[in-house]
Amino acid sequence: MNFTLHQLVVFLKITQTKSITKAAEELHLTQPAVSIQLKNLQDQFDIPLTEVIGRQLYVTEFGREIAAAAQKIIDEVSTINYKTLAYKGILSGKLKISVVSTGKYVIPYFLSDFIKMNSGIELVMDVTNKTKVVKSLKNNEVDFALVSIPPDDLALESEVLMANKLFLVGNKETLPIVTKPVQSDFFAKVPLIFREDGSATKTSMEKYLQQNGIVSNMRLQLTSNEAVKQAVVAGLGYSIMPLIGLKNELEKNDIVIIPAEGLPMITNWRLIWLKGKAMSPVAAAYLEFIRATKESIRLNSFSWIDAY
Repeated sequence: MNFTLHQLVVFLKITQTKSITKAAEELHLTQPAVSIQLKNLQDQFDIPLTEVIGRQLYVTEFGREIAAAAQKIIDEVSTINYKTLAYKGILSGKLKISVVSTGKYVIPYFLSDFIKMNSGIELVMDVTNKTKVVKSLKNNEVDFALVSIPPDDLALESEVLMANKLFLVGNKETLPIVTKPVQSDFFAKVPLIFREDGSATKTSMEKYLQQNGIVSNMRLQLTSNEAVKQAVVAGLGYSIMPLIGLKNELEKNDIVIIPAEGLPMITNWRLIWLKGKAMSPVAAAYLEFIRATKESIRLNSFSWIDAY
């Protein structure tokens, strides 16, 4: 047999995505290039690795066994690379972070300098919904998670990065009503736009409505902060949103903050990890970096938030 490491990487990605097209996208290759690598690997086995039924690609039982072996080989190669760098005195290894979707406006600023200073580190970052973030943390699949509301069913340690402010917002056509704080009855009269179930933003919004005895007139439930922003800009309704993702829209006056009693709600963006977790050298170094630089990062990149 004469398969290559590249063929194994491509095949493993195919088994993970169950799609030639998706594998090509994630590997930044063309679809024909991925198909050729799969064929070249398949030619070395008498037993099929995959099969196509209808238009759906399936991995055979034999293919799953080869994928498991491929994962071990790739991991060992990565270990060799990391050890080589470590022998040279270069911090190396993987840093795995799971981030709630709105956290994508926060975490890059708290990673950039660390990654630049440590070229031997491979960053693995998953930006997803809170349910998946908590699951990956619970399963000890990541070093850290970034959330604004930590789960209360896990023993955790945390490091506060910065405040997370949530305001009532509408589009520029609502400017006439921003002269004074709106009362609770305002919410019952207007269409409200929510994030999906499990979102920390939705949890905060529902908490505010419940605390103020407001029965909501929900118009939409959307699965991303970007989708909610565009719906607000288009005039489909109002929402309670984190300020962190609204900088450009506020500057262009596409979105305006509407004063309301009890707002803003303030939580904190936190880096969290399992209590008692044995950290890798890379994870420990990153936590040390965060503790030393978080305040300067906040002042340099997020001081505009203090004006609200």
